[in-house]
Amino acid sequence: MDGSRRLLRAELISVGSELTVGETRDTNSGELARSLTGLGVAIGRIAAVPDELDVVVDAFAGALSRADLVVSTGGLGPTPDDLTREAIARVAGEEPAVDPDLEGWLRGLWSRRGIPMPDLNLKQAWLIPSATALANANGTAPGWWVDRPDGRVVVALPGPPREMRPIWADAVLPRLRERGAGGDHATRTFRLAGIGESAVAERLGEELLRATNPSVATYARWDAVDVRISATGAAAAAVVEATARRVRDIVGDHIWAEGETSWADAIGTVLEDRRWTLASVEVGTGGGLAALLADRAWLRIAEVLDPDAPAAATDDLQSLAASAMARAAADVAVAVRGRPRTEDTAIEV
Repeated sequence: MDGSRRLLRAELISVGSELTVGETRDTNSGELARSLTGLGVAIGRIAAVPDELDVVVDAFAGALSRADLVVSTGGLGPTPDDLTREAIARVAGEEPAVDPDLEGWLRGLWSRRGIPMPDLNLKQAWLIPSATALANANGTAPGWWVDRPDGRVVVALPGPPREMRPIWADAVLPRLRERGAGGDHATRTFRLAGIGESAVAERLGEELLRATNPSVATYARWDAVDVRISATGAAAAAVVEATARRVRDIVGDHIWAEGETSWADAIGTVLEDRRWTLASVEVGTGGGLAALLADRAWLRIAEVLDPDAPAAATDDLQSLAASAMARAAADVAVAVRGRPRTEDTAIEV
């Protein structure tokens, strides 16, 4: 193994036909991508592949030809269509064999349940010579850490998030940090409101949006439009700061927060600074405001009224707010009404 190789670029592979036919949504890749990006590891590709051996083999071989680090989720179960181990073994040119320690651990799990272990589960004790097992405290599928001779790394994780997350946090991330994964990097995210993504992109212009270092990207969220600035290299922080000033000059009139701040976070900061509590009432919004504010301690009441209900008959939003504030003994209140407008919805506050 060449331990001097820098792990700067990664690809993610999600294995399972349930993903490629739409029966299950892949949430693992997003979590892993955010975690790796935070380390300064660039994500080159994210792929989902079905439970077909040749396809899974091609996915690993292709990813290893392009990336320093390949992370997979899924395909580590005991059934014949769980093919991640077989695919990695074929790409590595190695034969899997039952590891005695893993077999003992597995048989111990079944013994504590008071039932014999099915023969199918024995494949979950497989290892190849270049792999080390990643303990799984929440399931029967250990992960693999595979060191390639050229310094590249393959990490295979189980698909269920409750199994994947602890292995990633407790076993994989520490090893990646020891290997010095990632490079110098910096990021900054602005959150915007009152403007659409296309309008933001038009204001920023192609020069900024087509640059690669720093990169400036827009993302339409359900509650905001984000502008994310990122850079790599020794001067990453200075480059991001300079670009952030340009972005703020262009769209600063719509920036209401930075980073991962939510509307509830931003509202809560103002309320908590003043030691205020809030009551909310909404009509014809489907409970959107209540969902946005969630169950914060400063939220005294969140009423959702049907537009046809007697309590919602008044058009005077101020009266609705005052009533909610009085009933909840809150310091301030907000009332919102949604009305159909052609194919859209008009919101009054």
